[in-house]
Amino acid sequence: MKKTCLFVLLFAAHIYSWAQTGGRTVVSLNGTWEIGEGKMNEVPQSFKSTVPVPGLVNLATPAFKDVGPKPVNRESFSQSDPLREAFWYRRKFTLNQTDFDTAILKISKSMYNTKVIVNGQDVGNNIPCFTPGFFDVTRALKKGENEIIVRVGSSRDAVPPEYPDGFDCEREHFIAGIYDDVNLILTGSTFIRTVQAVPDIHYNRVGVQLNIINSGPKKNVKVLYTVREVKSNKIVGSLEKNEEISGNFTSYVKVPIANMHLWSPEDPFLYKLEVSTDNDNVYTPFGMRSFYFDQVTRVGQLNSKPYYLRGSNITLFRFFEDPLCKQLPWDKEWVRKFFKSFKQFHWNSMRICISRPPQFWYDIADEEGILLQDEFPIWFAEYPGHEWPLNADLLAKECTLWMEENWNHPSVAIWDMSNETVDWVNDNVLGRTIWKIRHQDLSQRPWDNSYTRVRTSNDVLETHPYHFLDPHFKLKDLANVDTIPPVHPLIPNRELSPVILNEYGWLWLNRDGTPTTLTREVYKNLLGENATPDQRRHLYYTYMAAETEWWRCHRKLAGVLSFCVLSHSRSDGQTSDFFRDPTTLEYDPECLKYFPDAFSPVGLMLNEWGQDIKAGANHDFGIYTINDLGANWSGIARIQILKNGKVVSERSVNHAIPAYGRYDIKIKCPTPKVPGVYDLIASLQGKDGKPIRSIREKIPFK
Repeated sequence: MKKTCLFVLLFAAHIYSWAQTGGRTVVSLNGTWEIGEGKMNEVPQSFKSTVPVPGLVNLATPAFKDVGPKPVNRESFSQSDPLREAFWYRRKFTLNQTDFDTAILKISKSMYNTKVIVNGQDVGNNIPCFTPGFFDVTRALKKGENEIIVRVGSSRDAVPPEYPDGFDCEREHFIAGIYDDVNLILTGSTFIRTVQAVPDIHYNRVGVQLNIINSGPKKNVKVLYTVREVKSNKIVGSLEKNEEISGNFTSYVKVPIANMHLWSPEDPFLYKLEVSTDNDNVYTPFGMRSFYFDQVTRVGQLNSKPYYLRGSNITLFRFFEDPLCKQLPWDKEWVRKFFKSFKQFHWNSMRICISRPPQFWYDIADEEGILLQDEFPIWFAEYPGHEWPLNADLLAKECTLWMEENWNHPSVAIWDMSNETVDWVNDNVLGRTIWKIRHQDLSQRPWDNSYTRVRTSNDVLETHPYHFLDPHFKLKDLANVDTIPPVHPLIPNRELSPVILNEYGWLWLNRDGTPTTLTREVYKNLLGENATPDQRRHLYYTYMAAETEWWRCHRKLAGVLSFCVLSHSRSDGQTSDFFRDPTTLEYDPECLKYFPDAFSPVGLMLNEWGQDIKAGANHDFGIYTINDLGANWSGIARIQILKNGKVVSERSVNHAIPAYGRYDIKIKCPTPKVPGVYDLIASLQGKDGKPIRSIREKIPFK
């Protein structure tokens, strides 16, 4: 067996693990592993349980006691485990192949602080918790049976403070584990380290940045680039080039694509790029698409056309601690159905919020057509008095791996460094990190860094205007709200930067219809102490629909993303999600009733909030209408006044909305002669005959 040391650069390597042919062999080590518990620096004497990989240690059988114990103080950056320091995984496998020069063990994601031992040899540590760990096992492997032991710390305290550890003050259980794929990569001396596909939709070609590590002597290598359509496997582009490769080699080529087909959420057409040398071969899916923010309109541009983002948030790490979670995040069928379910709400985008999903989640987002604001798990919230010692240089290395892992996914549209973090009080570590690494993404995606000033004109700010944080706020108070939501008290928004609203409401309910700890006073104020779960659910989704309409129809925002579609649900929790039962992906019926209209691409907002409507008169009902689509819309606009579910008065007019436009109208309609409380429904009805509604309930007519 040839045994050649690999360059120290492996700590920053991204290795594609799809290829099984040519010069590269990938051996999946996913499956059932043995697991034990004990100290950080001492392999346990016994491995009495088994656990699925990928997964978390709370899935072990027999189960361990009190896994992921609650922090003493949820707002403390510390979280320890009094029962053990670490969990140790063990797996044996047989290796028959010997014709390789390089062997790399890739653990795609694991937490907290990973150590690997192969056949008794210590092959290294990987402290980061949210990016791949790469271990050179070339000299440790042997023909026949091999043993791999992997240690993960049992709590966040196993991670040195200068590294991100996933702190989230709304979580109670931080559960360790190998939560993404484990693969053994066997290849030759010229090892393809990274491939970056750079779509150029204006010239019908894809740029390819290739990085190769040659651990042997300098040599001439023929590199073949092939582009295929994923579905048909048809070759639509190819290029061959001879390269003199020694050491750490990087090149850039441009491969023309015949009959180029653009990727979008509405048409998620995928290609795959194959790169092969004499002894290595990899491929990566990609999509031909561009995304940026227009500097004048501050609206996202997908493939050089305006594109408004509509969607929600996924807080997968919070779902990890939910008792219903179990193995669902690693069930590809469940995850695909989850992504497919977004389309019924007309959602085209998601924020991955303070989480890092398994890598196949991004593949499914590509395939199902969802744009992602991909947020790194950093949240220090409003803690200006805390000194968090993140190191910009270490963070840059970790985030480079994050980018390398995701930069070929057309679904990844925005890099997001943090959530609700006031960065400048801690020496602008996050901003400096972005500045160090952003040039590596040759597609030049925009960046978001929560409550920190933008770096370039293409970057985006986020805003979280939680009206009902004030429990005395009423829905009618929306009439007096600033249509430009503040980003942060220290960052005045002068409409100079694009803004995405990716959290709003403060109306969360647990899945059983009870308020969360943050919303008890809200529902007490709005519905009284004796409200039923169904009454609260109805208010929740009708109010969230009205808020969604408000923010969308004023056209000041590049995106409106509700918070949130997947989270935890617990009696002492702060937020929750939109499900009755996430195991079956059963949404709350009220969510299904009101969200599809609120997020409809052709949408409307009834601008009536219970003020100055006289009984027995003609009233001009104001309606804002918008069109997110690239084609003009025409149909009928209607206003209806209802009492006990029956229409007592209505009027309709012909109406048209230009592509990507907003058009405000007033419909004059006679009001009932009898004063009282009525319901209002404004609607748009197009050629398909299905109305899109905006509803205001219990409006007083005086």
